[in-house]
Amino acid sequence: MKLVVAISGASGAPYAARLLDFLDGPGRDAGIEPHLVFTRFGKLCWKDEVGTDPARYGFPTYGPADMTAPFASGSARFDAMIVMPCSAGQLGRIAHGLSADLVGRAADVMLKERRRLVLVLRESPYSLVHVRNMQHVIEAGGVVMPASPSFYSQPADLGELLDTVVARTLDQIGVHNELTRRWAGRA
Repeated sequence: MKLVVAISGASGAPYAARLLDFLDGPGRDAGIEPHLVFTRFGKLCWKDEVGTDPARYGFPTYGPADMTAPFASGSARFDAMIVMPCSAGQLGRIAHGLSADLVGRAADVMLKERRRLVLVLRESPYSLVHVRNMQHVIEAGGVVMPASPSFYSQPADLGELLDTVVARTLDQIGVHNELTRRWAGRA
């Protein structure tokens, strides 16, 4: 699977770090080929909230204005894209097809090619503008999911809490994972 991972300028970079950790381990074993793009503010949030150098993963990484990236064209045949975290501004640009940067262009490619696009929105509360932008993306074939962790798995630490969102995100693109305990109902 060829996967675009975009990290935009919303608080929530630790979610993206946990996703990249998975892609660097079990994801590599499963044949997932991640390509990264950070928005300008996504890079700043990563620095403030994670603090590590994302180059350590060794994934191909592209700048926010690099429209020569392979996934800027549908002919490159990327399978899916995750924007994690997705800012409300990035959501709005994607919802209206504004390819102002590489993230917007790649999302536009995913929608026009009918491939999986998952936006992990990190915003609260929602305004009516946000809700309408979510509606546009969903109607165009994308998935919008909030960065809302679950607690029924009784996460022991912040990493396990982040994994509840990362696991659901991977589920949306069809990637098997055992990052968190699954709901099995009550006995």
